[in-house]
Amino acid sequence: MSDMFVTFHGWVGGEVAYRSPNGISVANFRVGCTPRLKRKGDWVDAETTWYSVTAWRSLAENVRDSIRKGDAVIVHGRLRSESWKREDGQVSTSLIVEASFVGHDLTRGTSSFTKSARPERGDGDVHSEIQDMVHRPFDERLRPDSWGDPIEPASASDGSGPDTEAPAFGPGEAA
Repeated sequence: MSDMFVTFHGWVGGEVAYRSPNGISVANFRVGCTPRLKRKGDWVDAETTWYSVTAWRSLAENVRDSIRKGDAVIVHGRLRSESWKREDGQVSTSLIVEASFVGHDLTRGTSSFTKSARPERGDGDVHSEIQDMVHRPFDERLRPDSWGDPIEPASASDGSGPDTEAPAFGPGEAA
């Protein structure tokens, strides 16, 4: 079965619940969507559909800092349903959305955006490493496979000889 993605807008029904088990941030909140229908010439509210929204990692942290009860939001994410049997024997179903994107619905009000700070990288000088890779002589470069991983050159001991495929040329290099 393929994943189903949905985009919807509604109103946040309660405060955001945030936690960080095992160092991975997760935020949960509920969004109520009430469509307006025209019946007999009058606009009326249809039944409200409630979605449980889960956001992970940096999105969870941004949701925790930005979203409040009563905010108009737009949510995009992967939809799934969860059913269980209640104590009275009836079966209940929840609609759960694992959010990819969450934002304020600007048709309902205004918002102010603050860019999140990026964490410091502790893995050396990336700029000089990239420059070294770019300026390395062509015959010392490893060709990437279709996933971008380097293809190791065939060793002379395997008897395969030189590569017979068309050579891969880098940017600005000609045959």
